[in-house]
Formats: sequence, C-alpha cells, structure tokens
Amino acid sequence: MALAYIFDMDGVIIDSEPIHFEVDIQTMEHYGLSITHEQLERFVGMTNPEMWAILKQEYPLPDTVEEIIEVQLANKISKLRASSLTPIDGIAQLLHELNRRNIPIGLASSSPRRFIMEVLSKFQIERYFQAVVSGEEVAKGKPAPDVYYEAARLLGVAPERCVVIEDSRNGIKAAKAAGMQCIGFVNENSGNQDLSAADRIVTSIREIKLGA
Repeated sequence: MALAYIFDMDGVIIDSEPIHFEVDIQTMEHYGLSITHEQLERFVGMTNPEMWAILKQEYPLPDTVEEIIEVQLANKISKLRASSLTPIDGIAQLLHELNRRNIPIGLASSSPRRFIMEVLSKFQIERYFQAVVSGEEVAKGKPAPDVYYEAARLLGVAPERCVVIEDSRNGIKAAKAAGMQCIGFVNENSGNQDLSAADRIVTSIREIKLGA
C-alpha cells in the first residue's frame, strides 16, 4: 500500500502547458527566431535551464540561459495571474481526500519555485503539500529521478512506497527511475506524450480511487 502521493504540477494540477508553449514560442520570437508547438513537446517535463541550454546549442540565441529564463518566467507569471485557470478536474477532491486520510502529499515539478508558489497560491492549495521540490533545486531534472528522490526524502517515505501522478514521458521516466509507482494522466494539452511506461494510465484524475 502506498504511504505517500507525489504530484507533478504542470499538466496534472494545473493545465498550464498551453501557457508554457505560448510563452516559449514568444520568447523565441523575441530573439527573431521561430519554433513550433510540436518542436517544444520534447521538452515537456524538463527544467527551464536544461531546455534553454539545448535550444542555445540549436539556435543562435545571444543571451545567457539565465537572461532568457528571466524574460520567459516574468511573462509566464504575468499570464498565470491574468488567467482564469482553475485546478484540473478532480484534483481538489483528490487532495482533500488524501489530506483527510493523513496520507503525505508531495509536489515535484520541473517549474521554477517562483512559478510553483504562484500556482499553489492562486489555487489556495499550499496547505496540502508537506514537501515541494523544484527540478531546478536538484542536480539533474526530469527524466533523472533526483526531484522525486528529494520529495520522498522530505516526506520521510521510501521511494518504493510512493505513487506519482505524471502527464509527460520525461516525468514518468523520472518516477520509474526512482523506483516509484506511477500513474500516467492523459492531458491533450501536454502534447503527444508517450505514457506507456506508467504502471497505469487514466484519462481523468477522478479515475484515481484510494483504497478503503
């Protein structure tokens, strides 16, 4: 039986991938460069520093990775604050039920902590999470398992006793590399993601039922 649940954020708690795609395309346009939604899908689940380091190798981006991220992140936070986004259907109920049963809850996201805290504050769900980890705070982001190992450590639960909810190929690879059970959530807005490595695949968060 699982002793803890660890959630990815983008595409699982909030349907924010469209914001990420839009802003990343706009950031490239800011530098006079073009990239498509489909070309960005491979980066879903990865951290900003890792994504922009790869793009700097592939495109003539003149600024440093840090400078690019500062432009990108400010735009993303602005769009998030102005949006009418609400938690993905079923998330509020699942968090409430886990909390009612005193099951530890963690969050392991590739987003920067600034963006994570903006989302949790907007939805007023900070109180549910006993551990929050950004992929930028560990040695390697997803698909490496570091962010999930750290979340489990902070929760005080062995990795093999954790269940992860993920919407991306990179995230599922990270969870499985950490030795955790993983539920793959099909979110069409996350692009064409191969979730086949997950232990179970759901098309709605409401399909996730806790044992009696």
